[in-house]
Amino acid sequence: MGGQLVTFSHVGDEDDRAAGVSSAATPIPPRLKPIEDTQVRERPEACSVGVLATGLVTSRPTGPPAYSQTLPREARTAGVARRLVRTALTLWGLESLTEDATLVITELVSNAVDHSRLPSIRVIVSRPSANAVRVGVVDRSRAVPILRTDSNGDQARGRGLLLVDTLTEDWGTELYRWGKQVWAELRQGAPA
Repeated sequence: MGGQLVTFSHVGDEDDRAAGVSSAATPIPPRLKPIEDTQVRERPEACSVGVLATGLVTSRPTGPPAYSQTLPREARTAGVARRLVRTALTLWGLESLTEDATLVITELVSNAVDHSRLPSIRVIVSRPSANAVRVGVVDRSRAVPILRTDSNGDQARGRGLLLVDTLTEDWGTELYRWGKQVWAELRQGAPA
């Protein structure tokens, strides 16, 4: 695989930078082979590969594969989801979206934790275009979230989707026979 470059990243291990673990591009060692479902292709541009919690993941400049992780339906899951989003955005060179995207994924995870039925959710981060990211949370509830527009200042909860609506270019819900995905898209250079 002469000349192909990869970037290694560890989700959830922010101490790597302090310990001096480099995320600089390095050639793939010949002894490393991708897992069966992962394709690593020779191409003129560099191909990023991240080692996530469950194995080797390939990231192309745009489009799939996306980064995703199944997580417990617990409040602490929001922190893991934020790290996954930060890692993907860094690998894709979309760091300017990090602050808004991490706020959005926190709200989506919080909604899934509060309203889903089963003990796990799936967080997905994809890149629909060169300057955009789509974050989503899949759960087993078919209840569609509703954007509240009332201005009841006494209500401490229930306004998270207003934040999502404000920070994103678009958001929505995809219904499945067994549940749903609530997603949001952020675009670099787009007015929030």
